Amino acid sequence: MLSVMEIKKKLPKDFVEELYSLNSPLLADKILSGMAGKRNTTLRVNTLKYNIQDLMRYFKNINIKFERVNFYNDALIIKNTNEKDIQRLDIYEKGYIYLQSLSSMVPPLVLEPKKDEKILDMASAPGSKTTQMASIMNNTGIVVANELDKIRCERLKFNIENQGVTNTKIENGYGEKLGDKYPGYFDRVLLDTPCSGEGRFIADNAGTYRNWSKKTVRELSKIQKKLIKSGYNALKANGVMVYSTCTLNLEENENILEWALENLNIKLLDINLNIKGAIKANSTNRANEIGKAIKILPSKEMEGFFVAKIKKIN
Repeated sequence: MLSVMEIKKKLPKDFVEELYSLNSPLLADKILSGMAGKRNTTLRVNTLKYNIQDLMRYFKNINIKFERVNFYNDALIIKNTNEKDIQRLDIYEKGYIYLQSLSSMVPPLVLEPKKDEKILDMASAPGSKTTQMASIMNNTGIVVANELDKIRCERLKFNIENQGVTNTKIENGYGEKLGDKYPGYFDRVLLDTPCSGEGRFIADNAGTYRNWSKKTVRELSKIQKKLIKSGYNALKANGVMVYSTCTLNLEENENILEWALENLNIKLLDINLNIKGAIKANSTNRANEIGKAIKILPSKEMEGFFVAKIKKIN
């Protein structure tokens, strides 16, 4: 296991400096420690085809050790097997389970899609959250799953079909235009936005941070503002949006919420999930409101994530 000092030397200098300027030295050290090594394999059962009790029995029979997840009954942390071995199992090929990071499972749980509702997933490939929401809704209602990249759209389509999802319509286009295309149409909107991915950094894997730069963060924050406005326009009055990223900086997280509070008719809602390793968002000028959003710290089990629950005020 790498020390914090070793991790600091490997990760981008600008990222490390900003991390320590935003957080106490103790918390910054903790965040870097969560980037020390590979994370555990995590997955959820696809309740459209299978159930958690049968899955646990199946794993026990083939000696796969696992741990339950306190905030999600349908998820497991795998203790003695890697992703490649899981992918060889027939239950994986049949779409009975879905490999997904625990943090990635949080936004749909916070959004709480209900049966027969209209849901928009604005940046949906490869379909992890789309298929999770479809299973929560038991294939009722409609999920419009949008993805800009054509190749990623194909992966999205494959996962939707493999998971037995039938309530989802795939769109291939700019998320920024969805608000104009579907004004006031959706009950709920999930915006798991393209981001700089700081929460996924692993110090020994340069591929996780090679493309990071302050310039990229700035460019992404401009897109994020356009997307959140588009999602707001697509929402019904009193509808709910979840804004999430897998990054840790202010510019793509708290500052986007500040901008939204100043420019859109919204309020932030409390997040009532008891997640180990989650803290309040960083204080800003609107600390009372922004503090309702959560930051999940990177760890052996979870990627770093930011999640906010937003209500469109009538």
